[in-house]
Order: sequence, then C-alpha cells, then structure tokens
Amino acid sequence: MSEVRAQTAQDVVFLRIPAKAEWVVVARLALATVASRSDFPIEAIEDIKLAVAEACTNAIAQGDAAGQIEISCSIEQAALRVHVRAPSGAVAGDHRRADGASSGLGLFLIRSLMDTVEFDADASHGMDLVMVKRLSN
Repeated sequence: MSEVRAQTAQDVVFLRIPAKAEWVVVARLALATVASRSDFPIEAIEDIKLAVAEACTNAIAQGDAAGQIEISCSIEQAALRVHVRAPSGAVAGDHRRADGASSGLGLFLIRSLMDTVEFDADASHGMDLVMVKRLSN
C-alpha cells in the first residue's frame, strides 16, 4: 500500500510505494501534482514525470520485489528536489564504471531531463538518487 504524507511547515511530500512496476504510475502522478502546484510549465512537469519513472524503474530492476521505494520531494528556492531511495538489499550490485561514472541508459536520460542529479548505489547501502529541476523564469 502506498503512503503519502505532507508536512505544511516544510512543504515536503513523502511517498512510499512497493517496488513493483504497477506502482510507478503513482509516483509519476504524485510528483506531477506537486510540480503543477508549484507553477512548473507542462514541459518541465513531463520531464519530471519521466525522470521519476526512470528512477523508480531503476530501483525496481535492481531490487527485491518485496522491497519498497521511498520518494520525497520538496520545493526549495524555485526548484523541485526529488529524492528516490531504495533501501539496503534492494540493489543487486554497484552500478559505477571503473572511471566512477554511473552506467545505464536510464541515468543518462534522467541527467538530460533534470538540472542536477546525484546518484549512489551499492549492495550495502542501497540506492540514493537526488534530482533537482529548477523553475525557469
């Protein structure tokens, strides 16, 4: 079952979904709603939805179907900050190349859609992906 909780003092939305493909649409819609309420243009909202779907799909592909994906998003200084986390045990292995860069087409796509992306994944800590999309003037 998914869980959405908003804290008005900090304007943070938390979402926890099962690590299953059929729940990715819930994450897409929740983030689209937050971005829409923050006056992002439709093109930026579509970028955010696709980036969130790719992040969740990456977590699902690497993880345990019994696990959960944790997502938080907040509006900070005219930008939407999204943190996608799959806890320890949900990631099958390290996805870094020898040069330290992240591999994978999904991450390439996320980086092209969002303004800032920080990615870390390993078997002992899980997957953390922080994405920022700035509100253009």
